[in-house]
Amino acid sequence: MKRKAIYPGSFDPPTNGHLDLIERGSKIFDELIVAILRNPEKDPLFSVNERRQMLESMTGGFDNVSVDTFHGLTVDYALRVEAQAILRGIRAISDYEYELQMALMNRKLQPGLETVFMMPAAKYSYLSSRLVREVAQLGGPVDCLVPDLVVQKLREKMDVANKFGAAGAHELEARSADRAAAERKTKSRKRKS
Repeated sequence: MKRKAIYPGSFDPPTNGHLDLIERGSKIFDELIVAILRNPEKDPLFSVNERRQMLESMTGGFDNVSVDTFHGLTVDYALRVEAQAILRGIRAISDYEYELQMALMNRKLQPGLETVFMMPAAKYSYLSSRLVREVAQLGGPVDCLVPDLVVQKLREKMDVANKFGAAGAHELEARSADRAAAERKTKSRKRKS
C-alpha cells in the first residue's frame, strides 16, 4: 500500500521552513500533498491561487509532491484524498502544545489517521509565515527566509502596498492642508467682522 500524507497549512507565504519539511516529507512518504487551507475568516497577504502557484513552482522538482487546496476539517480532506497521515512541523514547545491538541482531536474524529511531527532544520527553527510578513512589511530583508520566487512576490506586494500607502498619505496631507487653509480663512473672516 502506498504511504500517502497531507501537509496542511495556510502557507502565507511559503517559507524555506515549509520547503525543508516538504523535501524531507517527500522522502518518507510515497505521495505528499501540500494542502492549502482556504480560510474565509483570515485576511491573507496572498490569495489561495497565488500561494498555490508559488508552492507548485517550489515543489516542481519533487515527483511525488502535489499541491491542492481545501476548506473544512483537515480529517475530512485527508479521507477524501485517501491519506493515511498528516505531516506537521513543530518549531518550539508552544507549537507542540497546540499541535498535540490538534492531533488528539484529529485522532478522535478519525482514529485511522496518524499525525507525523517533524522538527525543522535548526536554521529554520524560529521561522514562521507571520514573521516573514512582518519583516517584509517593515522593509527588512527576507532573502534568507523564503525562496527567491517568494522574495519577488513579496516585493511586488510591498511595492503595491507602498504605492497605495504613499498615495493615501499624500491625500491625507492634502486634506489636512485644505482644512488648515479653511480654518485660517474662517479666523481671518472673524477678525474682519
